[in-house]
Amino acid sequence: MANVNLFVILYAFFTWIILAIIASINGWLRNKFYKKTLGELTAHQLSTIIFLGIIFFVTYFFVKWVKITNIFESWIVGFFWLILTIVFEFLFGHYVWKHPWGKLLEDYNILKGRIWILVLLALLFAPYLIYSILNI
Repeated sequence: MANVNLFVILYAFFTWIILAIIASINGWLRNKFYKKTLGELTAHQLSTIIFLGIIFFVTYFFVKWVKITNIFESWIVGFFWLILTIVFEFLFGHYVWKHPWGKLLEDYNILKGRIWILVLLALLFAPYLIYSILNI
C-alpha cells in the first residue's frame, strides 16, 4: 500500500480552505448580482457550474505544485476534500447559519434541478483526474 506524504495532506487542507473561500465569494456574487435576474434555481445552477471550473483550475495547480506522486495520494486528497466539504456544509450550515437539516438536504435533490452534488463529485474526482492527465 502506498503511503501519503503529510505535506500533501497539509497543503490539501490549505487548498480546501482556499476553495471554501472561493465558494463563499461565488455564492455572494450569485446572490448580489444575478440571482434576482435569473431566479434562484438558475442562479444556483450557474454558480455551481462556475465553481466546478474553479475546482478543476485550482486542483490543476495544486497537483502540479504539491507534486502528488501516485494515484493513491490523489484519491486520498479527493476523499479528504469531500469529507471536509460535507462536514463543513452540514455542521456550519446547521449550527452557524441556522439552516434546518431539510434545507441543507435540498441542494442534493437532482430531480428538482439542484446540482450541488456535482461539486462533491468534482472534489472527489478532480485530484485523480488531474494527476492522471498530468502523468500520461
